[in-house]
Amino acid sequence: MSPRLLPIATAVMLYCSSAVVQAAPAALESLTLLDQAGGLPDDFRDHFFDVPLVVRVERDGQYLGDARAMLSRENTLSLLEFTDSHDSTEPAAERERWLKVLATPRPLGACSQACDAGLVRLHYSLESSLLSIATTRGGGASLQPGHHALPDGGSRGLILRHQLNAYAGEGIDAAGRYAVDAQGSLGRWTLLGNYQVDRSGDEEGELRQSVQSLYAQREFRDNFLRVGYFLPNFQGVTRQPRASGSVSHTTIGMMAGSSDSLAIDSRAPSLYPVYVTANREGTVEVFREGSLVLTQPLQPGLQKLDTRRLPGGIYEVELRVIEDGRESSRETAVIHKPSNWRDPSRRWRYSAFAGLQHTLLDSIEDPNAGAFAAGGIVNYLAHPRAVIGLSAQHLDGDTAIAGSLDWQVNDNANLYTNAYTSDGGSGVDLQGLWRYRHGSVIVSHNRSWQERRRSEHAPFPPVPDRPLPETRAGWLQTSAVSVNHRLGDSSHVAARVSHHDGVSNGVGLDFSFSRRQTLFGSDATWRAAVFDRPANASSGMRRNRGVDFTLNIALGREGRRYSGSLGSRTGTDGGRSLYASAGVQQDFEQGLLRSVAGQATVDSDGLGLSTNAQFEHPALRGDVHAQRSSMGGSLSGGLNLESTMAIGGGKLAIAGTGQVGSIDTGMIVDVDSELPGVELRAHDSRGGTYVLQPGRNVLPVAAYRNGALQIDFHGRAAPAATIQPATLDYHLNKGGVAYGKVEVLSTFTVMGHLKDAAGQPLAGAHVINHAGRSVTEADGFFTLEMSATTPSMEVRHPKVAGCSFSLDGTTTRPQGDTWLAGILQCPPPSLGTAQAAPAAYAAGAMP
Repeated sequence: MSPRLLPIATAVMLYCSSAVVQAAPAALESLTLLDQAGGLPDDFRDHFFDVPLVVRVERDGQYLGDARAMLSRENTLSLLEFTDSHDSTEPAAERERWLKVLATPRPLGACSQACDAGLVRLHYSLESSLLSIATTRGGGASLQPGHHALPDGGSRGLILRHQLNAYAGEGIDAAGRYAVDAQGSLGRWTLLGNYQVDRSGDEEGELRQSVQSLYAQREFRDNFLRVGYFLPNFQGVTRQPRASGSVSHTTIGMMAGSSDSLAIDSRAPSLYPVYVTANREGTVEVFREGSLVLTQPLQPGLQKLDTRRLPGGIYEVELRVIEDGRESSRETAVIHKPSNWRDPSRRWRYSAFAGLQHTLLDSIEDPNAGAFAAGGIVNYLAHPRAVIGLSAQHLDGDTAIAGSLDWQVNDNANLYTNAYTSDGGSGVDLQGLWRYRHGSVIVSHNRSWQERRRSEHAPFPPVPDRPLPETRAGWLQTSAVSVNHRLGDSSHVAARVSHHDGVSNGVGLDFSFSRRQTLFGSDATWRAAVFDRPANASSGMRRNRGVDFTLNIALGREGRRYSGSLGSRTGTDGGRSLYASAGVQQDFEQGLLRSVAGQATVDSDGLGLSTNAQFEHPALRGDVHAQRSSMGGSLSGGLNLESTMAIGGGKLAIAGTGQVGSIDTGMIVDVDSELPGVELRAHDSRGGTYVLQPGRNVLPVAAYRNGALQIDFHGRAAPAATIQPATLDYHLNKGGVAYGKVEVLSTFTVMGHLKDAAGQPLAGAHVINHAGRSVTEADGFFTLEMSATTPSMEVRHPKVAGCSFSLDGTTTRPQGDTWLAGILQCPPPSLGTAQAAPAAYAAGAMP
């Protein structure tokens, strides 16, 4: 038998020798490698140690994958790489983790030192070619844990989100706001704070500052605890019964309630099954809010949708059946997975607070400062389709009680009611939804309190014969019925009837028809509408009646859209006003400017112009808009800016890109690349894919979950380079920030034949370079990924000492991305290190 085929034959023989491969606890106490190899033939035993072998790897009885490993006569084992993991349910990050832990030879048996990743014991079975890894969590491996464990020792970090909003114009007072939201982690506590300073045009130029929250929160298995300054906005319940009025001042005290932050999704199916029908073999695509969340192959006939992989909750999904590359049917369904009640015995949820009303750095004095404040909310899961809520609170000297019912009547109808009573008044809110095959009907009623406003604060000047009255303080009521109906796949009809009582009084009617089609070879959408609405200040206190026709079409360059509209409405003077407008919008995929748009409108008052632009910088993003009014030509404009700062791992990063817009837990990643302009992708094991640019990046990650970022090259054609490390692990509390550094090394592949001083093949030698590592086969051949900037390698083997080589290109040169180094001969241990000259000499001899 060829020496080159002997290790492969050995691995195949060992792997196939057992009919059933399993990790039994008793196997962990069996013989050493030398004892197990004692029954092998001599020629097989010589090729069993110190050469790469294929083994099956299991962790706590869970299959990780097939891997190449190396065994030694000293009863040690090291993992080289995973070769196959298609049948494993474990994430790639778990395999990367054990590759790191077992990269250096580890003694088999009980772990006595440097027991990373919870390692307890290693065992290798020659009979089944099985490597069994036992960890600290192995005792409960057969039980599905109900909660995520908090990070050992907690986490550290701070995330600051800055926002700046400004608006100004001719004839109006300027308004603005600056706010900073802080979220951090200190040990096992999450710290949150908010500070803002603002100036409103309605308050005669007064500046107001306030700290709306400054508290610490700790998550427990099913509950949370909050201590400090906070607005009494209840947390931890599904439905919050709403009472009248608004809370504007902080409370110092404590809040506690139910929490699902640490709960693990049980992957349970929907309580009510969802069926799909296909005429031919095909695929069903499941969309939630326009995003694809699941695909499943279909066989002809009626079958169930596998809802176990869908997220928890009660929500609507859209099912699209694809047969022979075409969409054959489309329908909606409701998923019933009440995730807030995974445990049927826990049907109650609550949130309660108590403390004293007290402001912090607030420029407006609280008249009820020092007063006792308390409140609580409970939810009860009366049925998987029905949630009952009840709340009571005492704030700002006002006591309020409210109750609610969130009821999913059937698969097509939902009803939510909310009744409340307080010292300021009482009322009922109602929201109803009925879905049918081609549309839906929505019924709503709400009642809210309005503050008194003087006529000089109105946005439009009064008409001489119709002065604007003062708006009294009182209740606003709106009742409405809306109908949305689809006409085929491309047309849509909408109608709404509403009744208003408050600032605007009377009945309003709206009807529209929209259609999506192809015009002039381009995608286009047009819409026709008629309306009759109650009088308000913008219509000269007369009913606003009119028609509108709008066309939106994509023409010319990619990302450019043109729009136009014309119609009739009631003008500010109460008379008929005809108008026409035209606009254009251009989107950009790269660069500082991401979108720019402009529009011109002509009506009976004159010419109106408007423009807006959105921009995005690595450290800042936002938008700016400007407008010229057709009535008088007054100018106005506004600006919105946003930036996020993350501090963690001794590093600071500033980001403005969209992927960190609402980050609450993150990781700072520095990318150091030898290839200019390289673009990487970070794939989160908990979901999400992000772009990594050379330099400093900030990425959002999941809180409380143990996960990893898998780093890979963007696109299909990967360059001749390697990424180190390829995986970044994280486990953080909310507000925590971790740090990781990734190096992209330009590489080429070295192929060589390693021999000892006597000219014999050096089997099982570790060949190590800054960019990669390899192990020689039984005949001494190896392939190695080598750094192009540091073309040197070190050889480690018991037979040699201090053996290293530098490929200087004097004898052999790389051919493309490959370098055939030829024979590399290590000197005996007594001769010391082999440097560049011996390497160049050996590289000239071909095997």
